[in-house]
Amino acid sequence: MTIRTVSRRKFQLGAAALALSILATGCGASGGTGGSGGNEQVTLRFAWWGNEYLNGQTEKVIAAFEAEHPNINIESEPGEWGSYWDKLATKTAANDAPDVIQMDQKYIAEYGGRGALLDLSKQDGIDTSKLDKEALASGQYDGAQYGLSTGQNAYVIMANTKVFEAANVPVPDDTTWTWDEFMETASKISATGDGKNYGAAYGSNEADLIIWLRQHGEDLYSSDGKLDFDTATAASFWERLKEQRDSKASPPATVATEDSGAGLEESLFGTNRVGMAWWWTNQLGSLEATTGSSIKMLRAPSVDGSAAKNGMYYKPTMFWSASSRSKHPEEAATFINYLTNSPEAGGILMTDRGVPTNPEIVDSITPALKPADTTVVSFLKDISPDIQEAPPVPPVGAGSVQNVIKRYTDEVLYDRLTPQAAAEAFKKEVEGMLSSARK
Repeated sequence: MTIRTVSRRKFQLGAAALALSILATGCGASGGTGGSGGNEQVTLRFAWWGNEYLNGQTEKVIAAFEAEHPNINIESEPGEWGSYWDKLATKTAANDAPDVIQMDQKYIAEYGGRGALLDLSKQDGIDTSKLDKEALASGQYDGAQYGLSTGQNAYVIMANTKVFEAANVPVPDDTTWTWDEFMETASKISATGDGKNYGAAYGSNEADLIIWLRQHGEDLYSSDGKLDFDTATAASFWERLKEQRDSKASPPATVATEDSGAGLEESLFGTNRVGMAWWWTNQLGSLEATTGSSIKMLRAPSVDGSAAKNGMYYKPTMFWSASSRSKHPEEAATFINYLTNSPEAGGILMTDRGVPTNPEIVDSITPALKPADTTVVSFLKDISPDIQEAPPVPPVGAGSVQNVIKRYTDEVLYDRLTPQAAAEAFKKEVEGMLSSARK
């Protein structure tokens, strides 16, 4: 199964980060009063973000869990990404957080580091013995397990074969291609588009920058929560995006700005007007359904054409977390364990929240996967020899860094800042954000 609609709305993370600033005094590391005592009726509140399709799927897994655990009632609190974090931060600060929380990696440290999340490693009801160790580490902060990955993803270039064929341009060999070849391919597609079709979208979010930095032996963050890159390397990232604009490999800044606020169905990629764009692997099915085209997933280009040096990594799609203030931590752990390890849950959730990190669940659902999902599972296995260790968990204060990257990308593409000036301003601003969060 695959989510049929994908939003490309701009992330609105700043307000949530501000609201989180009051968590330091509003939350303790614990607050639960123990389990339900066996058959006592318990109600857990469960919050997640998603669209209509994902909401329906989640309700099905809730019903299956409740049938197996008749003493535990799950109260649904679905939301949308754009407002989810503001609401969660407000509820958490008011000591009214849901018991079970769908969490993003950007906020594992934000919430866990401020004592708002339960350390799942201390819950007897959770079995992590079969889970991928790298995936487990991605939900850890300061020695605690604040989230269990719902599944793995990889950030890739999606190539719309319909656009390639119309431009009479071959899809590159992604095991050996370089950034120069990427630029050349995109420019050829744009040249045949009469100013209406373009070769490539820019790729200007946090994952784009992380991959670029890793290709140069650096990273966005260090394991101790500091910035871990030179401004010259960050400047080269924005220099490349500017080159994409100048060579017409990518659309003009005004077109890119309009496109960034469009839904998938109205976007350049969704309407078959751009050949290559960056997406997460679990979005393949939605992209194919929307475009009506066969989409080929491509590894990231590298500086010298070495796939082993392309900086790619497995990223948790999202996490299952629990509030440290839950009055029913044992039942919350039981529900999270069910979502993570139950074959029945796996058969309902499939790969829409990423390819499960429990290999036994992957094996059990593989016969029922749709073609696009089978392709994703195979692709993630194929790239595994070249996948590098995952980046460090974003530190406290880093929740809105993606917004900052997008803002400075606009500054460069509109020629309001040079790449070097953007890199220097970006580093200074983010250092200030992290420093303020540590106080």
